[in-house]
Amino acid sequence: MWWFQRGVCALPAALVAWSSATFVLSYVTAVLLGHVDLLIPYISDASAVVPERCVFGFMLSVSSFLGVATVYVRYKQVHALALGGELKLHRLNCAGLVLGIMSSVGMCVVANFQKTTIMSVHLLGAGLTFGCGALYILVQTGVSYHMQPRFHGRDILWARTAVGLWTMASVIIAFVSSAILYDNLPDVNRKIRWRPGDTGYTAHLVSAVAEWSLAFSFICFFLTYIRDFQVRSSCYPFSLCSQPMAKQNTQHLPLQDFILRSVLHNKCRKVTFV
Repeated sequence: MWWFQRGVCALPAALVAWSSATFVLSYVTAVLLGHVDLLIPYISDASAVVPERCVFGFMLSVSSFLGVATVYVRYKQVHALALGGELKLHRLNCAGLVLGIMSSVGMCVVANFQKTTIMSVHLLGAGLTFGCGALYILVQTGVSYHMQPRFHGRDILWARTAVGLWTMASVIIAFVSSAILYDNLPDVNRKIRWRPGDTGYTAHLVSAVAEWSLAFSFICFFLTYIRDFQVRSSCYPFSLCSQPMAKQNTQHLPLQDFILRSVLHNKCRKVTFV
């Protein structure tokens, strides 16, 4: 069995691959056609002109759908594995579902309302995408903290914590540099081509780098879901239920074995994500 055939790990893998291709393909197309500069334009600038605008809109809309599906599966997964008395974990899980869906909806808005058409709606979508997305990463890092070491190792927690710090650093740098840029150049939204001698060029460059960094931090975060999503909806033989969970040594069980034993102890019901 191939790794992507285990569980539903193909879903976050498809989200990561498709979203990466969306950004790279629109950027390469815009550069080759001479619509933007080679040196790190804004993501929105690389998708402001036809034909890359059409490619970006279509592909990012698909990414939005994959994002909603991944967020929902993650919610159902945590809901199935969390104990009934873990109120804090359930609240974080619900908050993550709402934030993840809002971020995905914002991504769809960005895809269909470019900065050259309706700028206010485009900015609203970008705020939802990056703002709610950053909060989603922080919430899911909190979920991972409460779920380890029972359901996954500390390596997953540390990876998500590192991505969370990366995301917050990108948000802060993007916000500060954008504020400086708008202060020096109020009509910056209408400007697509930049030259080193232009007013606010340095702030623009820093802001653009932070925006790309923020986008790929989201992609890297969903990359950490692949291992968790490899859990399969299957049951072990009934004999595993014969010994109470409290008497079993589950401290060093692999993720999949521990989940299945936990589920089997609870009347052997299946792990389902739909």
